[in-house]
Amino acid sequence: MPGCPPVPTVITGVLAHFLTFGSIPELDELGRPKVFYGQSIHDRCYRRPFYDKGLFAETFDDEGAKKGWCLYRLGCKGPMTYNACATLKWNQQTSWPVESGHGCLGCSEPNFWDAGGFYQALSIPEGDYAKMAGYAVAGGVVLGAAAGYANQKTKADSVSKHTEVSVDDFSINNR
Repeated sequence: MPGCPPVPTVITGVLAHFLTFGSIPELDELGRPKVFYGQSIHDRCYRRPFYDKGLFAETFDDEGAKKGWCLYRLGCKGPMTYNACATLKWNQQTSWPVESGHGCLGCSEPNFWDAGGFYQALSIPEGDYAKMAGYAVAGGVVLGAAAGYANQKTKADSVSKHTEVSVDDFSINNR
């Protein structure tokens, strides 16, 4: 089981599955049990709503960090890490790194030591999110209208070029 170290409940769960069913559980493309490694830390994280709102801690001791904002800008690898830490937690389900105020290191992913510094964000969303979303919606409306116009023109061209054909036009006697 990948992890640094693996979550004990994951090891126990895989062993229990093997002892109960005589086989290992369904695996993902990296050979990890999907039941534990099937969702990203990001998708299971209680800080995810802050990410979606663009609210990020800038340092480990700023007001955002104290309010539980997303740690992505501080290097959290949760969006690219698949593990059950956020739900199973550590130390008899007491806590896990993000709940303790530290970003996910991505320790269950291949070559996690080489994924850049632990405190460097993978990429940092910038700007006014509401404004960007507005531009995206406006762009979608314009593209949708252009596609609709193009489809209507194609349909009109096809209708104008259409000629009616009857069964009589295909009869043997008419050849």
